[in-house]
Amino acid sequence: MKIKIVSLYRLVIFFKKEGLTMSLDVIKFLASILFAALVLIKILPGRGIAQITVNELRPQLKDESIQFIDVRPPVKYNQFHIYGFKNIPLKEIRKQAKTLSKDKKTIVICQTGTKGNEACKRLKRRGFTDLSNVRGGLSTWEPIHIDRT
Repeated sequence: MKIKIVSLYRLVIFFKKEGLTMSLDVIKFLASILFAALVLIKILPGRGIAQITVNELRPQLKDESIQFIDVRPPVKYNQFHIYGFKNIPLKEIRKQAKTLSKDKKTIVICQTGTKGNEACKRLKRRGFTDLSNVRGGLSTWEPIHIDRT
């Protein structure tokens, strides 16, 4: 984000050096466009990251070859979590990535899906290839009994 703000600042300086005037409305418009682009980059899923629903998640919960990660803070995780999900808060995902297998399928969940998506992007940058984010996160989860035998 700092780089983008610096780029906007350089654009303004360029206009001043060239003797061009840039109205405050144009600067506000450019800043709005920049802000919208940054928001979209944050919330849009990364390339190669599958977006699954809770209904698609349920049958996979029995599969022990899948890594399940809950990226919510420990306090939220302790209040409620899905059995089988390991708690690795988003702010620790970079450090903890080395404790996970890059070759296994990894499913990530959070409260709404946004931070799970961010965690998937971070893991992808660290070489993980088979990543899925639960779209809507735990806010779309309805607890039911799942037979694990």
